[in-house]
Amino acid sequence: MIWIILSILSAILLGIYDIFKKISLTRNAVLPVLFFSSLINALLFIPVLYIAYFTELPIQYPLFQFSTLTFSDHLFFALKSVIVGSSWTLAYYAMKYLPITIVSPIRSSGPLWTLLGAVLIFGEKLTFWQWMGLTITLIFYYLFSLSGKKEGISFRQNRWIFFMTLSTIIGSISSLYDKFLVAHYNRLAMQAWYHVYMVPLMLLLLVLIWYPTRHRFEKFEWRWSIPLISLCLTFGDFIYFWALSYSDSLIAIVSTIRRGSVVVSFTIGAMLFKEKNILLKGLILLGILAGIAIIVLSSN
Repeated sequence: MIWIILSILSAILLGIYDIFKKISLTRNAVLPVLFFSSLINALLFIPVLYIAYFTELPIQYPLFQFSTLTFSDHLFFALKSVIVGSSWTLAYYAMKYLPITIVSPIRSSGPLWTLLGAVLIFGEKLTFWQWMGLTITLIFYYLFSLSGKKEGISFRQNRWIFFMTLSTIIGSISSLYDKFLVAHYNRLAMQAWYHVYMVPLMLLLLVLIWYPTRHRFEKFEWRWSIPLISLCLTFGDFIYFWALSYSDSLIAIVSTIRRGSVVVSFTIGAMLFKEKNILLKGLILLGILAGIAIIVLSSN
């Protein structure tokens, strides 16, 4: 099935995206990296916006037919930028200061937080298999916190663990919001405009937070990996939405495969950055992913 191949390709690109983030952020200023990667993301969509607004394509090109968006439509896309920008800012800081083999398992837990939110906020009832997946995930998450202590990382007291966890929770909120946007708007319009609106948001953070204090922290250094962050993210997301566009695609399967991106970032990152306790953290990651797969597959 083509949509499965596309889902696997998207997962690989997102895993590599994390690797380029880690390379870009190591001994480097966080907010400039985030700003320039966001700027390049937006620039990649300039041709798309030009085609949509300044050319007249035949009706058989519906992907580019979004020139009639209203002001309220743009507000929805701007809200998407605020949500994603919040998640990215927290994640970039966490990625800079934490081993990638710690970040990857935390990132994989997105569906867990979505499920807990549904239970606590909306009072949803869990099925037997959802309870099983939740229990398995929490057990391995606890084991993961114990393995972190071997590297001097306390899951209760480390601010970067909190940043990464909060980023993952906000990312889950963003995924739920995506379902609303994709159902009501052209998917390419959403992807293009939220990247465009991300630029002034990141510029604001750069001017208000980083620039006044830049002499107290690490200097910004341009690296070849920064534009590759943008390329991997843009094409990874585009392929993901493309996979979902197939009528026979199953969101549960696509989401589960997409979570496999953390296996890519974990494996390559472990070898590239020579991090500690790889075998133990790898087994724990597989346990977390098994629990997440049970949750996702039993939710549809």
